[in-house]
Amino acid sequence: MSTPAPAAVLRHPAEIPLYAFMVLLNVWILGFLLYLASGPREALVALSLDQFTVLVQTAAWILIALVPGLVIVRQVQRAAIRGTAVELSRTQFPDIYDSVGEMAQRLGLRTMPGVYLTNGNGALNAFAAQSGLENNYTVISNELFANMRDNNREGLRFILGHELAHIRLGHVALWYQLSICFSSIIPILGPTLSRLREYSCDRNGASMEPRGEKGLIMLAAGRYAHENVAPTELVEQGRTLGGFWVEVAQLNMSHPWTVRRLWRLHELGLFRAAAAGPAQGRAQGGPPRSGAQRRR
Repeated sequence: MSTPAPAAVLRHPAEIPLYAFMVLLNVWILGFLLYLASGPREALVALSLDQFTVLVQTAAWILIALVPGLVIVRQVQRAAIRGTAVELSRTQFPDIYDSVGEMAQRLGLRTMPGVYLTNGNGALNAFAAQSGLENNYTVISNELFANMRDNNREGLRFILGHELAHIRLGHVALWYQLSICFSSIIPILGPTLSRLREYSCDRNGASMEPRGEKGLIMLAAGRYAHENVAPTELVEQGRTLGGFWVEVAQLNMSHPWTVRRLWRLHELGLFRAAAAGPAQGRAQGGPPRSGAQRRR
């Protein structure tokens, strides 16, 4: 098999600036915690807060312990996946395995990540992770896999490309997670960076598979109804989504609104023009609204 052409690695333009700010904030938080943990009893007494000295120092040490705790959690998570999920290989679902290998090469990954199929217990979910320093892997639930493998390989490729992008962009790396381990738990701020990461990975997933919009449509409509959704109408729904309460509701969410993700990929031209879809054929006369309208 010939080596696929390398693909440009894409990021949302706001991701790196916000990440840099959060790294600086993380350094400040860590320094402040170390200061508290070192026992500034005199400063606390001067502020008439002596009674809280032990409490503050204990809390500081607990937060500092998040760092080794993160390392342990990463190792335990991979061990659990290896013990409960099916690992894809050249003989176990070889078509999907080869597809992941091809996309990994195009994204410039140095090694092939592990790919696992797990029982999602009804959840439509996939994620990428890492244990150690270089043991990258991605996990996909059987609900997504079963619906997409035979009838919608493009949607599955988009989702896998999205997860591989988390690895390529460093989002699952230990150094990345440690660099924002404190600042990322701040409400609004942490979720905002998370949403920007999702937008970045969407761009890479769509560049891997420009016909993969069904991957997002299934997340919006579910595994049983997605075939009856008109993509053009869902794109238009994303284009017109807005308003004060819409934005307030999203503030502490780790992922952007699904219909907005779909619209933005069409707006950027990374997804090909949406097909009419079964639902569109049942609509009353007149041409469908175009998902190609790209006004903000």
